[in-house]
Amino acid sequence: MNVHEYQAKAILCEFGVPVPRGKVVLQAPDAARAAQELGGPAWIAKAQIHAGGRGKGRFREPEAGPGGGVRIAKSVPEVASFASQMLGRTLVTAQTGPAGRQVRTLYLEAAVGIAREFYLSLLVDRALSRAVFVASQAGGIHIEEVARQSPDRIVTVPVDPATDFMPHHGRTIASALGLTQSLASQAEKLGASLYDAFLAKDMALLEINPLILTAGGELLCLDAKISFDDNALYRHPEISALRDESEEDAQELEASKHELNYIALPGTIGCMVNGAGLAMATMDIIKLYGAEPANFLDVGGNATQEKVTAAFKIITADRRVKGILVNIFGGIMKCDVIASGILAAIKETGLSVPLVVRLAGTNADLGKEIIARSGLNVIAAADLDDAAQKIVAAAGTG
Repeated sequence: MNVHEYQAKAILCEFGVPVPRGKVVLQAPDAARAAQELGGPAWIAKAQIHAGGRGKGRFREPEAGPGGGVRIAKSVPEVASFASQMLGRTLVTAQTGPAGRQVRTLYLEAAVGIAREFYLSLLVDRALSRAVFVASQAGGIHIEEVARQSPDRIVTVPVDPATDFMPHHGRTIASALGLTQSLASQAEKLGASLYDAFLAKDMALLEINPLILTAGGELLCLDAKISFDDNALYRHPEISALRDESEEDAQELEASKHELNYIALPGTIGCMVNGAGLAMATMDIIKLYGAEPANFLDVGGNATQEKVTAAFKIITADRRVKGILVNIFGGIMKCDVIASGILAAIKETGLSVPLVVRLAGTNADLGKEIIARSGLNVIAAADLDDAAQKIVAAAGTG
């Protein structure tokens, strides 16, 4: 789960992480008052959407005026003007895709003088089974570009969970950022606070880009991006309450309500599979035969008929889908439950695209019989290879 920048900074403040003073603006008439309360002489107006590259993005509507989703205002009237131009408009960035995202919230911050910019993040390294800091003196730009072009400019600092954050981790981070003396002690304190926040809130990613050194010699988190581990949200109702459903894919949001593992993809073959590994193999073989999957959808190993029905309805709601492949290997999951769920969903939504079903394992024969007796135009498949070829041919996408 992602949150907006202003929400991320509010969370970091709880752990003593230094961030600029800011105010949330929901309506344009409130912008001038917010600027006056923050004090000048300059302010940064930031569009709040769940996507990076806001500063380089562009608004779709001409009424938004020139400039991207991050603008510097040098007067209170200019703050008010930016707010009226940006709120309610559609911001398109490299990460939003051509559809863009509607800006419903602005975050207004008092401008600060910047002496240097850095990159600092915390993430889970699954290969090492521990949290890892990523630090670079190349802040304010896409870290992926730095990693590709100058990997030597990036330093990783793993933190052993047996010791948690120690002073030597802070010194290593400071060295990676080129900080010495008093700034090194600031970096150590900052690293400890970020690590505490990361663990306490079950974050999957905490990214500060840029971390800045102000003209006054202080380290300050100028931007903040946080992603939380969805599996741990039950422990954090205060985090779940921050969820902005308008920023999420409608189908992914609906899937989460039914505890389905769903990710929308740009292809045309809808997939419903049980098990993440089998789902990946299913997508791979669809690509092998010349088509592209429209989604990753794992219904899990113990799905009910209701969950299967919801999964099928989510797939059919995607207008890009030209064919559906159901690939089930019954273990704990029973194939007759899958079959009954598919039929229930078809009765509710109808079936306007080809459907290929491959069932194997527990109660596979019963599941096949249920589908055969339904009288519906469902294409049976003997195995996964057969299923993939049939759905690609039937959908006409190969």
